[in-house]
Amino acid sequence: MSTTIPQVEWNVGALLGEGPVWVERERALYFVDIKQRRVHRYVPESGARSSWDAPAQTGFVLPHADGGFVCGLQGGLHRFTPEDGRFVLRVPVETALPGNRLNDAHVDGEGRLWFGSMDDAETEPTGSLWRAEDDRPPRVHDSGYIITNGPAMSPDSRTLYHVDSLRRAIYAFDVGDDGELSARRLFTTHAPPGDPDGLVVDAEGFVWVATFGGARIERYAPNGLSVAHVVFPCSNVTKLAFGGDDLHTAYVTTARKGLDAAALAREPLAGALFSFRAPAAGQPQSLCRIVWPE
Repeated sequence: MSTTIPQVEWNVGALLGEGPVWVERERALYFVDIKQRRVHRYVPESGARSSWDAPAQTGFVLPHADGGFVCGLQGGLHRFTPEDGRFVLRVPVETALPGNRLNDAHVDGEGRLWFGSMDDAETEPTGSLWRAEDDRPPRVHDSGYIITNGPAMSPDSRTLYHVDSLRRAIYAFDVGDDGELSARRLFTTHAPPGDPDGLVVDAEGFVWVATFGGARIERYAPNGLSVAHVVFPCSNVTKLAFGGDDLHTAYVTTARKGLDAAALAREPLAGALFSFRAPAAGQPQSLCRIVWPE
């Protein structure tokens, strides 16, 4: 796989592209640009592209069972409807921590939403791993993070992976039938260059980790050993999602954040959306089933 050459799908110039997600009901890929406060939509079959301005920094956009989307904006969970471009705050999160924002997220097979928060200045360990489900208030499962990434679930829904980016640590948790986490342990330490960013788990249980500052995506076996990697023509690789008819197409977001003029001249594709064909299929994207409060 080290000889795999990623293809450019959209040179969108994202300052901090993140959160790609394949939305099967639209046969489209959604992703966000956190720092430019935008949500993007890309339809591979036609090449159609759409973008929406968000009212705050947006860490993730994930399809909801009601036909809309749940978005993690700074301040809480919002309902987003592409038809009218509206973002409506429905569940406030961490209002007592105005320096925090929401970052990466995942929907498990039960429709529960797992998401992380982080210090927007990237200096203080004020970030946490949260879970939201049904009509209950979100609750914290782990804390003490500066930058959270992941999370993602194994195919059997028994292991949740989560990233502590600045410590270059990827943790694994046991997941109970009720969604409770236990037995946090170190899955692997991500080797430099770069820091581990977003991750996803394929249908074979292998963990794919994007590397911010490392110009690559690493594929780890379930035992935590690196078995392959894909090299990119830009430094900041942020996350991938599997999509397409067979879920073998990996769509990858990247970022221009932190690159000076000289670096951007060397990396004209920084911030682009890429794709490559993966040897294993991804897991189907589940729909979020949290109940919006009235």
